[in-house]
Amino acid sequence: MYKEVFDYIKTAEQNFDLIAAKRKAELEQIAVFVSQKVALGEDAKLIYICTHNSRRSHFGQIWAATAATYYGISNVKTYSGGTEATAFNPRSVAAVERVGFELLKITEGENPVYHVKFDENESGIVAFSKKYDDASNPQNDFCAIMTCNSADQACPVVFGASLRVATQYEDPKAFDDTADEAKMYDERCNQIATETLYLFSKVGR
Repeated sequence: MYKEVFDYIKTAEQNFDLIAAKRKAELEQIAVFVSQKVALGEDAKLIYICTHNSRRSHFGQIWAATAATYYGISNVKTYSGGTEATAFNPRSVAAVERVGFELLKITEGENPVYHVKFDENESGIVAFSKKYDDASNPQNDFCAIMTCNSADQACPVVFGASLRVATQYEDPKAFDDTADEAKMYDERCNQIATETLYLFSKVGR
């Protein structure tokens, strides 16, 4: 694992006690889902869903894949989607790069595809904006993790999901083009990182 990412994780682990009890209970539901799948030798498929699949859902997908590797949990497959497709927002891309992830843009256009790596020896994550039911995402037996209020309300039922959990986060979009833009994107990335790491620290325990 890249040293910057590893060091970031070690710091985030020190903040598990700051996670509210209610949120820990929500995260632990997902941990149970992953634990059960791993125990059966099946893939634990997690789809992070927000409205535009541009910010919070990408943070979730990337950090879930990273956390699974960090804690040595195999058979975890992570995905993201939205109630509509836009693009992996450049501000989110920049926040992930500031953590220490390596991002390579492999297509251009309005909705570019990125290859995200956190470890030289891992294949990495393919990240682009898409609807949650896109053909590239699993269609059944997955856990749907709703990362924003709008998506949570728009999708009271996610067809094909074995489990649906709402872990809503404030949208850093509110700070676009302000002096606090980078700070708030970094803060949201860190919150999602910390909570996702906590989730995976509970898998199998």
